[in-house]
Amino acid sequence: MKYVPKLDPDFSPIVLKLREYEEKVSKATQKQKLVICLERNKGYNYRYELDVFADNTGFDEENYEIVERIVKSLLWIAGGYKIYIAGSNYLYERLKADYAKGGNREFDALFMSHVYENEFTVLKADYHEVPPLNQEVIVLEKDLSGCRIGFDAGGSDRKVAAVIDGEVVYSEEVVWYPKINSDPEYHREHIMEAMRTAASHMPRVDAIGVSSAGIYVDNRVMMASLFLKVPNELYDAKVKNMYIDIVRTFGADIPFRVANDGDVAALAGAMELNDTQILGIAMGTSEAAGYTNENGNLTGWLNELAFVPVDFNKDSMIDEWSGDVGCGVKYFSQDGVIKLAEAGGYRFKPDLSPAQKLKEIQKLNDAGDALAERVFADIGIYLGYTIAYYARFYNLKHVLLLGRVTSGKGGNLIREWAEKTLYDEFPEHRHIKFHLPEEKNRRVGQAIAAASLPSLKR
Repeated sequence: MKYVPKLDPDFSPIVLKLREYEEKVSKATQKQKLVICLERNKGYNYRYELDVFADNTGFDEENYEIVERIVKSLLWIAGGYKIYIAGSNYLYERLKADYAKGGNREFDALFMSHVYENEFTVLKADYHEVPPLNQEVIVLEKDLSGCRIGFDAGGSDRKVAAVIDGEVVYSEEVVWYPKINSDPEYHREHIMEAMRTAASHMPRVDAIGVSSAGIYVDNRVMMASLFLKVPNELYDAKVKNMYIDIVRTFGADIPFRVANDGDVAALAGAMELNDTQILGIAMGTSEAAGYTNENGNLTGWLNELAFVPVDFNKDSMIDEWSGDVGCGVKYFSQDGVIKLAEAGGYRFKPDLSPAQKLKEIQKLNDAGDALAERVFADIGIYLGYTIAYYARFYNLKHVLLLGRVTSGKGGNLIREWAEKTLYDEFPEHRHIKFHLPEEKNRRVGQAIAAASLPSLKR
């Protein structure tokens, strides 16, 4: 390990453990192919294969420790409610127990059951029983023809743009407070007002695109922090179909699409860079992400990298929500900044919010404070190793760094150390380029990208 975070010397990159494991398996005389398949809505799936030590040859626990982390990663990258395991009865039994009620991964199973509205299951299969690859194709033509509304629902402000044949004729940003309002009518009224305002600046509405934080399946709101305070008894009736119902007020047949804001950020980056295979990572309250594939399209994956494990150290920081350790949220968010600063001896005033603590460290960094600079350098080291791990699942050419953690000098330090780490440790990934977009392109530009999501009927 060439680069060690000075404020977190026990950091153990999963990608290095995986590489070491693969080298060891490659030399084994008793090994077998393991096939993992995650299935989600409409039969779409993600397949992953690797060689593992044969069952009952003394390496069962070593197999499990690696494979369990891979399955967890796949689940939060691609999503799914059904996992097929072929090639190892031992791993099947361990994983089935993990994702059962009372198991180590019960949180993950319940979350996915809610998202996909299906019971979560782990199935043992023979190789021939594993479904063939069935990828979702969300074609993004980046079509800005006609009269379009692009709406971007952020956690602190909402943005809307009226676009006519690619030209923005009106745009606005309005502060709102979706995360602290329990009445879904608050959200509905704000969204309606934004879209109606945009519509008033055009002769008609041909298409509507929405960028919104959360998980969306078939334009339905499955999970979203914007509706955090809405009671469960109101969620299904008032929230799940909210965007569908609002768009229908503009016309029953209007083409529209709702996409995760991370995916739309990646799409905006694709439009700016005029390229494909872009992973956008937003480091803020949590770690959000989006991806455009080799064809410049979205994949239908969750891309919830906050829950993807990046650190193999079993004593690493616990994510309070999922109860798991070593997940991205504690490395690529304001929590990561706070964790490293405190590890370096910095003491915050007890009444500060996490956002205020982040600003304090950023202010110190801008003033040249050595500890603050080390914090962002260490996050860069985290990122360099983690991008090499993400590259096991994503075909990457570009990484777009977004979010408040990357603001100011800190973003440059993160990029600098991520490049050093990735390029030195993994020369096969030197083609992956890191980008820090200008602030202006992170704002209304996302609403414009959202406007391009739906295709006009020909």
